[in-house]
Amino acid sequence: MPKRRDFLLGSAATATAISMFPHAHAQTPDQPSKRPEMNALKQGFVGQYQGGVYLLPANSETVQWGWFNNAETPRARIKSGDTVVMETMMASLNQILPGVPIEEITRLRVDNPGRGPHSVTGPIFVEGAMPGDVLKIRINRIVPRSYGANWNLPGNLKLGQFPDKFTEAQVKHFYLDLGRGVTEFLPGIEIPVRPFPGIIGVARAESGQYSTVPPGAYGGNLDCRELVQGTTIYLPVFVDGALLWSGDSHAAQGNGEINLTAIESAFSELNMTIEVLKKTPLSFPRIETPTHWITMGYDRDLNKAIAMLEEETVKFVSNWKRISSKEALQYMRDYGDCRVAEIVNQVKGTYCMLPKKASPKQAPNPTKDTRDSYVTAATDKDAMAAMNLSAMQMIERIADQKKLSMLNSYALASLAMDARIGRVESGAVTIHNLMPRSLWVKKA
Repeated sequence: MPKRRDFLLGSAATATAISMFPHAHAQTPDQPSKRPEMNALKQGFVGQYQGGVYLLPANSETVQWGWFNNAETPRARIKSGDTVVMETMMASLNQILPGVPIEEITRLRVDNPGRGPHSVTGPIFVEGAMPGDVLKIRINRIVPRSYGANWNLPGNLKLGQFPDKFTEAQVKHFYLDLGRGVTEFLPGIEIPVRPFPGIIGVARAESGQYSTVPPGAYGGNLDCRELVQGTTIYLPVFVDGALLWSGDSHAAQGNGEINLTAIESAFSELNMTIEVLKKTPLSFPRIETPTHWITMGYDRDLNKAIAMLEEETVKFVSNWKRISSKEALQYMRDYGDCRVAEIVNQVKGTYCMLPKKASPKQAPNPTKDTRDSYVTAATDKDAMAAMNLSAMQMIERIADQKKLSMLNSYALASLAMDARIGRVESGAVTIHNLMPRSLWVKKA
């Protein structure tokens, strides 16, 4: 891989205190060694190590399709505090590229049962990382390639949230205008480009090969759209060296990801500074942004995912604020902005954004249109039923009001809808879905 010094922009490691772990002491990383890059290459790795920065290309040697495997030979070996500049591929080992028809995308899925469609780069071995530690990964910079795609597979495959209602397959290819930070969905409709890694995860404690589709305590296919440039994710470590992968690169995604896919893309640069926090208790991934802490809850049952989210949030807030569990729960209800990450990866995902600084109490989620958003809402004892009803109401409404086909409205909801979790009252939960009015732009 050529030496590309422009890759190194934004690679400084963070040095702020870790308030989320008040009882843990961040380890001061050793000064990056001056190992010659050939030293790494002689160990069987395929990237280039340059004074604390490891360049990891995406190629046939470094990328796996649809599987994680703890036995996979590491493609990079780094020290705590080093920076990795990683490339990623489009889905199915770059076989889904601009112009590929939906028939070929369908064939790739049908002919490869069990594995995920994702291309993942790695794994990366982090020296000193051991079970019981935490991997702190700061995302310094994300540069997507200038193309992407969203697709809905045939209904008979029973994929996506509404396969029985949307039986027709469709793919939409996108040019990403990185200068303006938008992509055109249809004439007069523009979606902001907000890239993030759909998959970022470490090896599970269990050995063997496993699909990239379901996420878990190890991270993986979290599909949390808040994990953008400038954020930090904390992952519990389960095996020596952690073994870190990333892929399923997204240019934009709606909460829920209801037609199965985001704007699937590839990154020419995913720039990450990786640090080991020794002997740090953490049961599930956690995200830090400049303004918020983000807790997460995932389960095959959306109701249980929401319950897990509450449990994780109360545990975090109680430790963070030094308050009782009862007080922490009230804090979550007063200040937490809780949302649905995705509902199509076998395991459903939720997350809650908690402001770092004092702020007004979180306003109730809207049930009617606002100045900024079209709004639908539904209440049910089953959270998934509420999600489905509210999402379908939004799809039908946008199709009718904006004169879109139902299939295009479905795709737009997958790429831009914001699914929010209302208060659970009397055993019922309300799901509020918002669609930004700003998507519709005036033609010049």
